Amino acid sequence: MRALNYLAFMPLASRAPTYGRLLGSLLTDARVPWTHKAILGLAVGYVLSPVELVPDFVPVLGAMDDVAVTLLAVDLFLERIPDELLNQKLQELGMERNALERDLAQVRRMIPRPVRRIIGELPMVVETGASIARGALAAARRTGLDRRLRAWLEETAPERDLEVRPA
Repeated sequence: MRALNYLAFMPLASRAPTYGRLLGSLLTDARVPWTHKAILGLAVGYVLSPVELVPDFVPVLGAMDDVAVTLLAVDLFLERIPDELLNQKLQELGMERNALERDLAQVRRMIPRPVRRIIGELPMVVETGASIARGALAAARRTGLDRRLRAWLEETAPERDLEVRPA
């Protein structure tokens, strides 16, 4: 049964190395915001995590959740890349935009629309969280809390012998 679940992904799997090069190129490009890159990081974290939303013993869905999360994250990531940048990377790698669009359309058909809509809000959530963290850090700096916290941590940290002793 599990093997049948993966058959729908076989055409995409054969092009995985090509898409891996595309993702690698985009991830190393400074023009791609870190919040977009975080989408892929969260997907990798989910796949590597022993905690799963759908346990493996659940028929069909249990075997597919890691694959679906990965494909959804890649689709969401690529959807947020500006067309000019994506076209440039595709051209550099000798890939056709039409083939990419066909594969993305296939992925979108496999993922229910409500799930895509909810996951589509993820970059906004990450950006909002980062904005809140920046604001909290700025407030800590204004009040001197960061210096006091650093001093407290240094006081409570065990002393380490960093001296190099002759042999």
